[in-house]
Amino acid sequence: MLRILLFLATNFAVLVMAAIAMYVLTALGLIPADAPYTQMLIWCALFGFGGSIFSLAISKWVAKKSTRAHVIETPSNEAERWLVSTVERQAKEAGIGMPEVAVFDSPDPNAFATGMFRNNALVAVSTGLLRLMNKQEVEAVLGHEISHVANGDMVTLTLIQGVLNTFVLFIARIIASQFDRGRFLIYMALQMVFGILASMIVAWFSRRREFRADAGGAALESPAAMAAALNRLRTMRDAPSQLPDNLTAFGIRGEGMLKLMATHPPLEERIARLQAPTP
Repeated sequence: MLRILLFLATNFAVLVMAAIAMYVLTALGLIPADAPYTQMLIWCALFGFGGSIFSLAISKWVAKKSTRAHVIETPSNEAERWLVSTVERQAKEAGIGMPEVAVFDSPDPNAFATGMFRNNALVAVSTGLLRLMNKQEVEAVLGHEISHVANGDMVTLTLIQGVLNTFVLFIARIIASQFDRGRFLIYMALQMVFGILASMIVAWFSRRREFRADAGGAALESPAAMAAALNRLRTMRDAPSQLPDNLTAFGIRGEGMLKLMATHPPLEERIARLQAPTP
């Protein structure tokens, strides 16, 4: 539940900052209070997309700082050499540039991929993942993350979030403008409601992308290895995820208590899809 609340809070914080910025600019006369709908929509798009794109642009830096990940620049042992060579092989097969490879300290078996460009991404795995999974399972997880990069999932979700932010800001402002008093408070309340609905849509898209990443991981390694990795996660499902909330959507784990807000489908459903006979 805490992860979901943080997810909502993060998205709401972006919208609050955009709303405050627009309110200040309106007070300064830089944005006309009675601007036509088309002009207002353009302003909302600038703020809605601006926040999402900025978040994506700094995503690698934030990921490294928030997880205290150690980027492997020169492998210092056999495990690191194997990890880097596996990512290099998979990246070549997926047709993308070599990502940065990192390891972060966490007992939680997890991994994530992030970055603004498919040829300059970051793939990171936890020490718990390396300790609790065998090589074939880790390779499948890495294939899953490489597939996220190759599929452009980070950019896709950023654009979707930008569109939704735009309409949350726009619709909330239009409705609030119909009131004579307390417009700003009404505006913020409407943003909260619409922001939650927008987060549900983003989470729905994220769940769809997870199935594609699973299929990609299975193609890069094997369906059996991908299913085994997910089954390993299923046996440890009750352990709380320690992955920072802003990276949850791109991690290997991420099931939530509320289905509509979950960024990942149920593990049972993901495993069943991988094991389903090919038509």
